[in-house]
Amino acid sequence: MKGGFCSISNKHGYNISYPSPPSSLFTFSSFQAATTNSRLFREYIGAEGKGVRFTYVPANPNVEVHFILSFAIDYSSSSNPFPTNGDFIVSSIKASHANVKVAMSLGRDTIKGQDVFVRKYKLDGIDIDYEHLSTDSDTFAECIGRLLFYLEEKRILSFASMAPYNDHSVQPYYLALWKKYGHVIDYVNFLFYAYPNETSVPQFMKYIQTQNSNYGGGTVLLSFGTDESGGLYPQNGFFDACSSLRGMNKLHGIFLFGLRSTPRSQGFIMKSSHRTFWLTQNDLSNRLLDSV
Repeated sequence: MKGGFCSISNKHGYNISYPSPPSSLFTFSSFQAATTNSRLFREYIGAEGKGVRFTYVPANPNVEVHFILSFAIDYSSSSNPFPTNGDFIVSSIKASHANVKVAMSLGRDTIKGQDVFVRKYKLDGIDIDYEHLSTDSDTFAECIGRLLFYLEEKRILSFASMAPYNDHSVQPYYLALWKKYGHVIDYVNFLFYAYPNETSVPQFMKYIQTQNSNYGGGTVLLSFGTDESGGLYPQNGFFDACSSLRGMNKLHGIFLFGLRSTPRSQGFIMKSSHRTFWLTQNDLSNRLLDSV
C-alpha cells in the first residue's frame, strides 16, 4: 500500500488505525532487532485471572526481566480490592529493579489508544498476541506492522514482540507480519507449550530448529507453560535443552506464561500430566541462571 491509513478490527470490534510508513523503510530500516541476550526472562503476568503481584516473580539482578501485562485487570491492595481501571503500578517495580522492563500485550479486549497508555504508565514495550482473527494475513501484517512502526518512530517504546504458535489458522498471520515488518520486531515469543503434551527433548530441539527457520534472523525465545497446556516440561528436560542451546550460542532467552498465584513463602504451582509440583522463587531463579 502507498500512504493512507490502515484499520483492522478484532473479534470484539476494536480498531487499530495508523498511517503507513515511508516506502523506503521496507528496504532500509532504521530499527534493528534487539541484541541477543541469553539472560533474558519474560513472564506473561496476569494471564489467568488470578491475583498476582510483580513481586511474586523473582527479579534476579543477573537476569534481564520483562513483565508482559497480559489481559490483566489491576486491583487495589486494600482489604476490599477494587479495580483501578488500568492504573498499573509500573514505576515502583522498575524503580526497585533496574533490570526490569514492563510491556503490554495487545490482543483480545485490548484497550484503544495504545500510544497514550504506553506513555502514561511508562511501559517499555508492546507484545502482539492475537489468536482469533477474521481478516486476511496481509491486512493483519500491514495494520500491526504500521502500529509497531509508528510506536517506534515516535520513540514511544523501546522494544516489540509477537507471540505466534504452530497452528495453521494463526501462524500464517505472524509469518506475514514477520516477512514485511520483522525489522521492527525484537523478540519472537514462540508458544512452544502449544505443542503436544510430554514433548521429548529431541522433539523440542526439532521444533526450535523449525521455528528459527520460519523467523530467520529473529530472536526466538523458548517457553514452557505452568499448566497442562503441553510442550516440554521442566521436569522432562526443558532446562537441559536450554543449557545445550546455550553451549551452542543459540539460546536467546526464556519466557513463561501465567505463573499461578501462590503465597510467596511457598512458591509457584505448576501442573503437568496428572501431577502438581512446586517451583519456588529460588528454584526458578537458580535454574534460569544455570541454563542462561
